[in-house]
Amino acid sequence: MYPSRFHYEAPRSLAEAFSVLQAYGDEAKVLAGGQSLIPLIKLRFSAPAVIVDINNIPGLDYHEEDSDGSLNIGALCRHRTLERSPLLRSRYPTMAACAPLISDPMVRTRGTLVGSLCHADPQGDWASVMLALGGDIIAQSAKGERAIPASQFVVGPFQNALEPNEIAVRARVPASKGTRSGTYLKLERRVGDFATVGVAVALEASGSTINRAGIALTGVGPSNIQCTEAEQALAGKTLNASTVEQAARLAAQAAQPKTDVRGSAEYKRHIVHTFVMRALSNQQQARAA
Repeated sequence: MYPSRFHYEAPRSLAEAFSVLQAYGDEAKVLAGGQSLIPLIKLRFSAPAVIVDINNIPGLDYHEEDSDGSLNIGALCRHRTLERSPLLRSRYPTMAACAPLISDPMVRTRGTLVGSLCHADPQGDWASVMLALGGDIIAQSAKGERAIPASQFVVGPFQNALEPNEIAVRARVPASKGTRSGTYLKLERRVGDFATVGVAVALEASGSTINRAGIALTGVGPSNIQCTEAEQALAGKTLNASTVEQAARLAAQAAQPKTDVRGSAEYKRHIVHTFVMRALSNQQQARAA
């Protein structure tokens, strides 16, 4: 199937991009990696009047820490860059575990973390990671910037909180409240498939005490799910058999799975419980070593 006709713009600055968005409003779509947008256009699930390709805009391909300890990931930072990042491997274990599991090598070469977040697919892996880390998406327009918490960014399946005149210019992970640990576990039918179940776990601890816990789920609800009760059950505690089991049980209760070709609802809920148990037990054993 061929896409419907559209106008193509390739601005060389954010100011130019904002001007195009101002002119076309919600009839415009921003293209970064295009790994989600292009298939939608080819299948005519989306028919924008204009494509705004931001790949010629300098200064958006980066991931770096600020002086305050927060991590910023630019709108054109590719999955592949994050997969190979020494910074993520040394300081952001949940992100480092997730990056190699994004789709397949071709998609990782062109696709972007920020673009994935904007796509708001309920089976998108990065959204769960950002929820677990308590991250923000920074939106910019001609009027300035605003920070949108990851917990408020997705407003429905394939719908985000951006205004028509805004571009998501970066994602931000706040400074840690202690030593980071965590992982991302993903069950898929084959390599490169969407998640049957995905679980992001991010812990920040001082010694054996957990200062902050983040747990989020992929593929088991109409959007990515933040397991707030499970997180609260771990905050201020130490990891032991009791706290691990309680968190896993509460996370499984937070899941909203449906039976489909990937498995029954009961099976998916069981996998959530198993993955949270595994992730937290591994962290407990690492601390005890």
